[in-house]
Amino acid sequence: MRPYATAQNLGDRSHQCDATAVFTTLDGATAYALLDGIGSTTTIQKWTQTAARRLARAAARHGDAEAGLRAVYGQYAAEPDRADPFYREDLGTAAAIVAVVTPGKPTTIAWCGDSRAYALTDGTATCLTRDHNLRRVFPPRDGFRGGSRNRITSYLGATYTDAEAMDAVNHPAIETHTLQCGPVRLLLASDGAYEPYEDAGHALAPLLDGTSLRTVARRFADGAVKASRDTNPSDPHADNSTVLIADIPSA
Repeated sequence: MRPYATAQNLGDRSHQCDATAVFTTLDGATAYALLDGIGSTTTIQKWTQTAARRLARAAARHGDAEAGLRAVYGQYAAEPDRADPFYREDLGTAAAIVAVVTPGKPTTIAWCGDSRAYALTDGTATCLTRDHNLRRVFPPRDGFRGGSRNRITSYLGATYTDAEAMDAVNHPAIETHTLQCGPVRLLLASDGAYEPYEDAGHALAPLLDGTSLRTVARRFADGAVKASRDTNPSDPHADNSTVLIADIPSA
């Protein structure tokens, strides 16, 4: 049985601009990548699908999530048109997260943007990532609503360095997490998949329980869109919802 599953729901967007990709090397390193494309066009859709495959291959071949993401981030940042303010707005960009599982080694996770990773262990779902958005930069406090969670502050396709990002938004362009060897169920999710549950106050752990990963992934992605629509049934605006769920063994 395949140890991972993916699922998507278009929501109320015109295009599905999220994408997932999985790549395994001959020595057994597997990379799981999830991208949430910024925008809703055919061009963004195709770019995000290509970028997801590129990221999964690079991360698996490096055997490390951070090394793979930095390699692909650098490749896109080096494109000449991205330095030109008149051309770069037409180029693809995406929140990106990737996890690399290598037998006998800790799982590495790297991200830029607000897609998240969760680990399900002992009936508890723990978020392993910190969002790159204005809400993190300007957190709510003292009656102030804080920055918008919908304005992300790092993404694949950006050109700034870690130092430049730190100066501007007080976090690096890319961040990482190391997850010790399993067994653990890993969830990668776009903001359209986790935010509706978070807004409704639903615990994620029960949603990740089940023996069929395909069923769990489908239920999670579809349930997020339903939860989003339920918050405003007269004017629904559910985002693309995408998840990748993988069972990581103990060795």
